[in-house]
Amino acid sequence: MYCQVTSAAICGLQANKVTVEADFHSGMPMFAMVGFLSSEVREAQDRVRTALKNNGIELPLGRITINLAPADLRKEGSGFDLAIAMALLGATGILDAESLGGILFAGELGLNGQIEPVRGIIEMTARAVDFGCDTCIIPAGNLREGSVMKKGEVFGAGTIREVIDFFKDGTLLETDEPDIEKMRLEQLREESVDFAQIRGQETLKRAAEVAVAGGHNLLIMGPPGAGKTMTAQCIPTILPRITPSEAMEITRIHSIAGTLPGDVGLMMTRPFRILHHTITPAGLAGGGRNPRPGEISLAHRGVLFMDELPEFKPETLEILRQPMEDKQITISRNFGNYRFPADFQLVASANPCKCGYYPDRKKCRCS
Repeated sequence: MYCQVTSAAICGLQANKVTVEADFHSGMPMFAMVGFLSSEVREAQDRVRTALKNNGIELPLGRITINLAPADLRKEGSGFDLAIAMALLGATGILDAESLGGILFAGELGLNGQIEPVRGIIEMTARAVDFGCDTCIIPAGNLREGSVMKKGEVFGAGTIREVIDFFKDGTLLETDEPDIEKMRLEQLREESVDFAQIRGQETLKRAAEVAVAGGHNLLIMGPPGAGKTMTAQCIPTILPRITPSEAMEITRIHSIAGTLPGDVGLMMTRPFRILHHTITPAGLAGGGRNPRPGEISLAHRGVLFMDELPEFKPETLEILRQPMEDKQITISRNFGNYRFPADFQLVASANPCKCGYYPDRKKCRCS
């Protein structure tokens, strides 16, 4: 028997449709997977088989072939596990293959059948309608995030057994209706710093206000303990209130990068990213075989803070030149070009000398 279901692969900042096909027929027992797969996708056959067995479903003996189309698109990550399992259940006749049509599946399976959260869910559910799917079944841990930009029905499942019962018995799955204003208030309460907490340093505070008002970059110089880092951390709290479209944009980037904090659903506060001077060019600009956003994209619509600026390598600082001018960065690979947004405010700090105490000659020991 043959069955196909729909899933999605993240390429850059965009979700592409992936059709998971399963074929089962009699023959020597084997499990083959094709479709330009990375090693973690190939390992899905062991996760899926064991998860089904541990939930009371023994696959019949025979030849199983799984294909993830299109074959020229590289598939990475463990988010195809649920789709592979559902296609397999449809091909073996355990579930009705026709009932699986028009549904997007995404999620990683544990050996006990638990469905674990995956990256990029908000982008997948937002594009599901474009893939011909009016329903999405995703991990329960991603439900709040996946429901923010939904254009159809979005269900969350905690285990593979819940999904099977949904198709067999009509057992309801979990749903969510996010309250965006409530999310904003929750995240504001969780912020541990505020610009109003800064005492003294009137000149520095005035400079920070001017920089924020004009969208300028800022360099703070002063001795250790003067409040450079704290002031930089407080700058996002005086940036303009985030708009819904900016919140969607920021959340999409962090979801795909796997840095979405907790179960926030939608990021309603400006990002603040602190860089260590040992950061690599790929970590700053983004990269990898299937490129992911780097720190300059994770700081999009927020603040990128470079502490101890003179300690950074010159080649690392040169990477910032083009993104600061164009507000975006392009990464080229054999399989195409990937554009990541990079509209951030750069804030840097530095000591006035190596020991940090110049011009106080009583403390400064530099030559």
